[in-house]
Amino acid sequence: MKRDSVKIMLVAGEASGDAHAAKLARALIDALPEADVELFGCAGPKMRSSGVEAIVAADELSVIGLPEIARALPMFLSAFRKLKTAARERRPDVAVLIDFPDFNMKLARSLKKQGLTVVYYISPQLWAWRKYRLRTIRKYVDLVLAILPFEKDWYAGHGVEHVEYVGNPLAREVAPASTREEFCERHGLDPARPLVALLPGSRRKEITKILPDMLNAASLLAEEKPAVQFAAALAAERHRELFAEIAASGAPKGIAAVVGETYDALNAADAAAVTSGTATLETGIIGVPMAIVYKTSALNYGLLRPLINVEHFGLINLIAGERIAKELIQGEFTPETLAAELARLLEPDTNADVRSRLKAAADKLGHGGASKRAAEAIIGLMNSRGPS
Repeated sequence: MKRDSVKIMLVAGEASGDAHAAKLARALIDALPEADVELFGCAGPKMRSSGVEAIVAADELSVIGLPEIARALPMFLSAFRKLKTAARERRPDVAVLIDFPDFNMKLARSLKKQGLTVVYYISPQLWAWRKYRLRTIRKYVDLVLAILPFEKDWYAGHGVEHVEYVGNPLAREVAPASTREEFCERHGLDPARPLVALLPGSRRKEITKILPDMLNAASLLAEEKPAVQFAAALAAERHRELFAEIAASGAPKGIAAVVGETYDALNAADAAAVTSGTATLETGIIGVPMAIVYKTSALNYGLLRPLINVEHFGLINLIAGERIAKELIQGEFTPETLAAELARLLEPDTNADVRSRLKAAADKLGHGGASKRAAEAIIGLMNSRGPS
């Protein structure tokens, strides 16, 4: 069905969701060349630069942990009301909710009750925790677009058939822009010496919890292996000052702090310490042996840990179906344990073996084109339903 105009609501709330939604927005526009495409919703900077009108700016909605969410409740309620009102007034042909489950699962219910067609892209990780949310998916979501290879079968095993696996949007899109030599030259590093990348996360609270132990581990490793160099890959320019503040309390001399060069830093690295999350998948795709780390407050961990029911925390381990990367979570994450694991990963035989196993896991993610397939599935559903 050809349409003269199309209205699509897109709602994302975190940096990774913003990036995926931005690619989806461009794919939707490309797939509807003859239509006047109106995109609006909750949009971060990448979505806005891809043509999505921000009814709500997603930049400030990213918080971590249940207590933090509780304190930010007025902000979330305001955003929720604005999006509900925009949906009621503008009647999009389809609403696409991207990741951000604590917010979007509630929004799905509200939008469906308005009679809208609802798609969920970047499926909520119900296989990991909060399985009770399956009821919401069954009742209020018309189509789930899954990006992990095991999700379609998992949903089918729990009675949810309206799921389509579109591939992972990171597959074949995670690529460095520089060689190891170029990266090292830019940052005063020696390409002939071992290099360890440190990825402390994208949220300030993550960084303050995780980076100190990462830097202390780097100091211990440098004592054992003086030739080792370090590069800390920061997610945003505003994190430089925080990094400098934490590093002043103890860090190896000459550590390079880089912003916006995560893929280049990983490509140059012999091993990495990576905060659990999407970054473990990106690191695995690039093929860098890693230790996966995570630490939050005792309160947050005590509240959240009983709800988690998967064997592995790291996404790359879940996809592989085995513990390729060691996971150092909460109490197991100390400078000593991380330094020991990084030293092990720098051993040539271990390094080569882990790289081979990471490649096999990354191959399960498909061969690119996830955003295009997601756009096609959304348009197909939208056309089958007709105008709102």
